[in-house]
Amino acid sequence: MASLKIKGDKSILEPPSLIEENRLGSEGYKLIAGIDEAGRGALAGPVVAAAVILPQFANFPWLNLVRDSKEIPPAKREFLFGLIQEEAIAVGIGIVPPQLIDLIGILNATKVAMCRAVEQLAYLPDFLLIDYLTLPQLRISQKGITRGDRLCLSIACASIIAKVTRDRIMVELDRLYPNYGLAHHKGYGTKQHSSCLCQLGPLPIHRYSFAPVREVAEVR
Repeated sequence: MASLKIKGDKSILEPPSLIEENRLGSEGYKLIAGIDEAGRGALAGPVVAAAVILPQFANFPWLNLVRDSKEIPPAKREFLFGLIQEEAIAVGIGIVPPQLIDLIGILNATKVAMCRAVEQLAYLPDFLLIDYLTLPQLRISQKGITRGDRLCLSIACASIIAKVTRDRIMVELDRLYPNYGLAHHKGYGTKQHSSCLCQLGPLPIHRYSFAPVREVAEVR
């Protein structure tokens, strides 16, 4: 597992590893999917999940560059996105729109997106490594790992796929709604987004069950 090393007064987090995947491979599991989501805390747009199955005991040189997607600049995320798509055994993506988020809540919507991502895999995995959550609705052996996107390499790969996919969706939505800065803040509650929300009102792609959006909608 990743640990925190101290050099002088700087904290350095070790990169995610294949310890979990290799241990499971040694136990006989062959198709191990890492799962993560993007957009859970946003005020607008979908929540997107990804599932990634890496080859057993994977040893690609670029894996050393993989981190939790939030720790990687956009250009490097795009670069790694292509490599993961090319080298992984399978990649699945699940998308849940804001209307369903409002209907069932963000936690349930996140789980639905993750289940959809697993369903989109070309091969049925025999074990799931999931960032933080578990998916009891899937009858597949699994483990939820706290901070899994920082500890587990396949989950970190999934975080990159989910993040890049969602960012691209938000850029497309920016073309439909050009006054909200969606391509910049990606639907998160930044000062720019909050200002646009107050001045222009909520859009159909906003999550009306989220307090900042609901409060603006109620006074308009």
